[in-house]
Amino acid sequence: MAKKKQSFEESMQRLEEIVDALSAGSLPLDDMMKLYEEGKTLSKECLAQLEAYEGRLEAVAPDGAAEKTEA
Repeated sequence: MAKKKQSFEESMQRLEEIVDALSAGSLPLDDMMKLYEEGKTLSKECLAQLEAYEGRLEAVAPDGAAEKTEA
């Protein structure tokens, strides 16, 4: 069964949990590495989602409108 893709918000929430757990520093090294790897994967997925949304915004925004909001 395929794993359901998390929403951006769910991924960000999980990333916050991972950062908190890693920051506490009380986990065994093996567990810390697993969380770090999960965090890297989530980070890449979030970035890809943001880039996709950016592309969608550029597609529907009038020419130059997206540039004005970046300032």
